[in-house]
Amino acid sequence: RQHEGPRRVKRAWVIPPISVSENHKRIPHLLVQIKSDKQQPGGVIYSIKGPGVDEEPLGIFSIDKFSGKVFLNAMLDREENDRYRLRAFALDLGGVTLEDPTDLEIIVVDQNDNRPLFRQDVFTGHVVEGAEPGTCVMTVDASDADDPDTDNAVLRYSILDQGTTGMFSINATTGEICTARPGLDRETMGVYNLTVQAADMSGDGLTTTAMAVIYLEDINDNPPEFTKEEFSMEVEEQAAGVDVGKVFVHDKDLVGSPSWLAKFTILEGDPEGAFTIRTDPHTNDGVLSLVKPLDHEVRDRFELTVSVQNEQPLEPTAPASPRALATVRVRVRDVNEAPVFRENPRRISVLEGTPPGTAITTYTASDPDTHQIQTLTYALLYDPADWLQLDPHAGTVRTKRELLHPSAFLQGGWYIALVLARDDAEPPLSATGTLSIEILEVNDHAPQLQPPAGVLCGRPGRGGTLLLGATDDDRPPHGAPFHFQLSPQHPQLARNWSISRFNVTHAVLAVLAELPDGPYSLPLLLRDSGTPPREQQQLLNVSVCHCGRDGTCQDGVLAAATAGAGITLGALLIILGSSILLLVLAALGAVRVRGRRRALRKGLLERSRDDMRDNILNYDEQGGGEEDQDAYDINQLRHPELFSPRAKPPVRRDAPLSSGTPLAPRKLPNSPSDIEDFINEGLEAADSDPSVPPYDTALIYDYEGSGSVASPLSSIVSSLTDEDQDYDYLSEWGPRFRRLADLYG
Repeated sequence: RQHEGPRRVKRAWVIPPISVSENHKRIPHLLVQIKSDKQQPGGVIYSIKGPGVDEEPLGIFSIDKFSGKVFLNAMLDREENDRYRLRAFALDLGGVTLEDPTDLEIIVVDQNDNRPLFRQDVFTGHVVEGAEPGTCVMTVDASDADDPDTDNAVLRYSILDQGTTGMFSINATTGEICTARPGLDRETMGVYNLTVQAADMSGDGLTTTAMAVIYLEDINDNPPEFTKEEFSMEVEEQAAGVDVGKVFVHDKDLVGSPSWLAKFTILEGDPEGAFTIRTDPHTNDGVLSLVKPLDHEVRDRFELTVSVQNEQPLEPTAPASPRALATVRVRVRDVNEAPVFRENPRRISVLEGTPPGTAITTYTASDPDTHQIQTLTYALLYDPADWLQLDPHAGTVRTKRELLHPSAFLQGGWYIALVLARDDAEPPLSATGTLSIEILEVNDHAPQLQPPAGVLCGRPGRGGTLLLGATDDDRPPHGAPFHFQLSPQHPQLARNWSISRFNVTHAVLAVLAELPDGPYSLPLLLRDSGTPPREQQQLLNVSVCHCGRDGTCQDGVLAAATAGAGITLGALLIILGSSILLLVLAALGAVRVRGRRRALRKGLLERSRDDMRDNILNYDEQGGGEEDQDAYDINQLRHPELFSPRAKPPVRRDAPLSSGTPLAPRKLPNSPSDIEDFINEGLEAADSDPSVPPYDTALIYDYEGSGSVASPLSSIVSSLTDEDQDYDYLSEWGPRFRRLADLYG
């Protein structure tokens, strides 16, 4: 058998694509009849499968299983599904496949059943005013759901309405909107509303519309202008930092834009720069304000020339116009002003010690209100020391008391007072002036010699110098340097003495010839450096001592004590050392004397066995007290003539040479109550009597006579042994105690 070639598919079983129009309304509609070439005696069973049959969407297509006719059972929509691909089957009655499955393709034919749709209902665009023709603003676009390969989806654009201006045109194919003519002016019409249309079938089919809104952007093509040519304002004098008023302008450009914002300038009428003008950012008006206070008495009105322009310059395409100018008239209103101290503070100088009632200055204020008649009065607002008095009408300041220097109320030599000036307006105003008074130092004190005495050696060149000093109660420049000199009234002093300057406050006194020991009084003339200088003659007490080998006084310590606190230049260190040694020896000696006195009192009581007075108590004092009635024979005091002295009393060694002898007899007391006066008179006479013991011993008020029952008080001392009365140890205590040793030794 020959091999069979490829089997040829029967033409009856091959089904070409079937086209059916969408929206077909006659349902059911026969689309095609399929037929198998293998016809069986019992017949063939036909079936179809696929979308629209047994797949979504279901029920659109069906087939008669015996005849093979395929029906459309529902309306089709190409925009939902533009074709359907089905599979056709042929089976015998037993379900055996007679033919291989074949494809059945159903194509949905488009109809113009969809209008064009704009992508948005309102389109927005912007273009600057004055744009040239052909300037494109925006593009509107639409879409169509119909078959794009047919005229059903071919769109055309057009402008249905844009008013009467005709300023814009649209490209029919692309939908681009552009300016069609010049003359776009935002100030005339700032917004254009266009109605645009899209139509399919190349403009002959279905249509739709949308809105195209075009905004004109502002440019500075309009300068600002004043609402009027003149403005009038008023302001109080002496006000500063306040707003005077506003000038109003109008600008056609967009409110709030840089093309609208105004800038003001004062061109004339304000040479002092008292005014300034700024722009209110909300209203674009000019606000005139003061930066300096005005004075009605100096100038009561101003006429200002003000210009205005935009912050942003005008566009070159804007029409030329002159600069906007306006006149602003400002009247200065007069108000009450406070008095003014032209000189504040007032500084004056017053000499210290100026007597009370002296006029030192006239401190007055002036009233700026020259156009008003007002009276000023004055008062002291601050006078801490109560030194001043002030005339309330004339303002004359006088001293109320003497101005002293130094004082706690002075600050660096200045006294500060405050003066209040007040006018009589309603309400009254006042001002305060500061009065600074310099208290000038007056040279009212001459220098004083300090110390006024001294000790020096009497041999030239061998310690014969003394350092002199001085003090002055005046403050500089009326004090040091001081000038020391020997009194010109005693020129003979220059033969033995000389004074040379040591520094500004001290000088050196020197001996020129060897002088005998003893006291000297030198009149010195001291002068200060004040203006005018003050000078005073003073005595310098100098003790000239015997010079030792080292140029110091052999008796320097004693001389220093008796002559004062003068300082010998050559013996300064020796005196200081002697003073320290003296203090130590004095302390040791005091202890020794105290112990000796205790031993003396103890021995005295033991030895006085013949003492008939059993009521004498050891009080360590001269009198016995009120209870001591029998210690003395009072008759000796009442009748001294009965107990006249038989021998002349000893003369006291330290008595002054001019002292006289006491007068005797004295007047006796008339009664016991006069005894006190009698004793006091005797005491006074004994102090100046050279024939009685020294001042620091028991005094004899009168002669007690002989044979007295009571022994004289001096017997206490005379009864002591020579050993107890040894005062030689006083010589060991130095020159200060040597005189005591001479008196009692």
